[in-house]
Amino acid sequence: MTLMEQIARADERGLAASALACLDRCLTPPDDGSDPEPLRPLWVSCETGREWAERLDAVHAALERAAFEGGGETAARVRAMLGAAPREFAAGPLRAWADACSLLALDIHREFDFPAGDADALELYRSGGSAGGGPLVTGEVLRQTEILEVLAETPGTAGGGTGLRRVLDLSAEGRRVLRAVMSRRARGRALGTGSGH
Repeated sequence: MTLMEQIARADERGLAASALACLDRCLTPPDDGSDPEPLRPLWVSCETGREWAERLDAVHAALERAAFEGGGETAARVRAMLGAAPREFAAGPLRAWADACSLLALDIHREFDFPAGDADALELYRSGGSAGGGPLVTGEVLRQTEILEVLAETPGTAGGGTGLRRVLDLSAEGRRVLRAVMSRRARGRALGTGSGH
């Protein structure tokens, strides 16, 4: 099943958790001593939707206050996408948001890929195509698909906690990969700037 098909079939829990995982992977670490996992409170609400709107407001406010190390445009895009999250925990609005989060995560991975791929091809990758995709984008498509599969296999509250823990592990793995690439890119830019003096 393609990533697009997975998103189309996911329930509220799957949509909320997969969208949140996409944003979580792309968020750079804060450098001002604030919570290193600022999205964490929202994970609790993914299971049943309880206190979703309240937690959403609190997390967004925390992100607006935090300063992110080397985040720049990427952190701003993640904050904007979190700000666009639906306050209603329902399949329709969550599906549209999860779809947008999926594309954002893929586009951020594309920007840090080597070589950087074509943004117009992202929809093709989500529909099962892979030709021309770089390693970061290809890995992110597979990760998003696996996360939705895990959530679909552990529906509801019975055993659902296990599914969300697996999603957190998968997302953390992807976050480490992307942050390592971001860090190397930042060091390369710093060295390039230094050599110009």
